[in-house]
Amino acid sequence: MTVEETHLKDCYVINPQVFKDNRGYFFESFNADKFQKITGLTIDFVQDNESKSSKNVLRGLHFQIGDYEQSKLVRVVKGAVIDVCVDLRKDSPTFKQSFSIELNEDNKKQLFVPKGFAHGFVVLKDDTIINYKCDNFYHKLSERGIIFNDKDLNINWGISEGDAILSEKDIKLPTLSDYLNEK
Repeated sequence: MTVEETHLKDCYVINPQVFKDNRGYFFESFNADKFQKITGLTIDFVQDNESKSSKNVLRGLHFQIGDYEQSKLVRVVKGAVIDVCVDLRKDSPTFKQSFSIELNEDNKKQLFVPKGFAHGFVVLKDDTIINYKCDNFYHKLSERGIIFNDKDLNINWGISEGDAILSEKDIKLPTLSDYLNEK
C-alpha cells in the first residue's frame, strides 16, 4: 500500500496494491504497521460500519466531539462516492479547509479522516456500499454535524443541491459558523 498526504494536516489517501488474476483480485485494505511507519500515527480501530445508498444520497457532514471523537478509514466496496472531509480543529493550519476525492470500487482508494474532522459523502451510483473503520465507538450524545451546503465551506459535491437526497436530521444541521458560535 502507498499512503499519500493530502493538503489537510493528518488526512491521507491510501492506495492498496491490488493483485488481479483470472480468479478475481486480492488486496490488503489496511496494515497498521505500514500506516504507522509512513504517517507516525498509531490507530486502533474498534468499530466497523457499512452503509448502502442510492444515487444522489448525501450523508453528512458528521462528526463526534469530546471523548468520542473518531478517526475513520473510509472505502467503497461497490459503486462510487465523492467523499469529503473538513478540518474542524481550531489549532490546525488547515482549519475550515476541505478535501474531496472520488472513492470507487475500481480505484479501491481509501480516505483516512483524522479526529477533529467532519465527514460526509455523496453517492454517484445506485446501490453503493461504503465501509468505514472507526477508532472510537459511536456515542449518540456526542454526535454533531454541519450542513452540507455551508456557503463558507463552498464544497463541490458534484451534484446540484436540488438533486441531493438528505435525511431529515441532515437537512436541519447548522452552518459551521453557527456551530462554532453555539459552543
